[in-house]
Amino acid sequence: MKAARGKFITVEGIEGAGKSCNLEFIRKLLEAAGRPVLYTREPGGTPLGEEIRRLLLGHRHTGMAEDTELLLMFGARAEHLAQKISPALKQGQWVLCDRFTDASYAYQGGGRGIDWQRIQTLEQWVQQALRPDLTLLLDLPVDIGLARAGKRSTPDRFEREARQFFERVRAAYLKIAEREPIRVKVIDASVSLPQVQAQIQTVLDKILQD
Repeated sequence: MKAARGKFITVEGIEGAGKSCNLEFIRKLLEAAGRPVLYTREPGGTPLGEEIRRLLLGHRHTGMAEDTELLLMFGARAEHLAQKISPALKQGQWVLCDRFTDASYAYQGGGRGIDWQRIQTLEQWVQQALRPDLTLLLDLPVDIGLARAGKRSTPDRFEREARQFFERVRAAYLKIAEREPIRVKVIDASVSLPQVQAQIQTVLDKILQD
């Protein structure tokens, strides 16, 4: 008997939104509910994708052209989908991914100012009809997020951007959520971790009942 297709859940948010600890919380909730989970991330997720991630986040290519950045993101994504995400979904696994194409609209579209129609062309080419079943957007004011992120490790190439860059990124994420309220659920990430996770659990309870 053919396995039912798994669900595809993505988690998005600006720096300091708390994705790492909440992704682990989500993974444990799904596994406790009996769902087989593949946890992965973007850019990355495959050996080739991780090499591209190092190019994108490292500081060796600080003058990278905006189009190059966008195309590298989608190059890593194409490999990720072919080698990992699509096969897992077909086998009935639930895929939990740290960032996906919404991040390209937010960072390269909102942050860098690349026209969204160009990003949409790449999205349709690389993904065809595949879209996440659910996206959790961990949202909080930029000042709070950057203050939290500043307490972590050395900032990567994106984290060194100016505050206004992240204001544009956040605005782009909220625009996506406004356009797609069924898929994208906004989580107030400015509150305490237990309050954040209570919001997440409420959303996940609904998809687990489908």
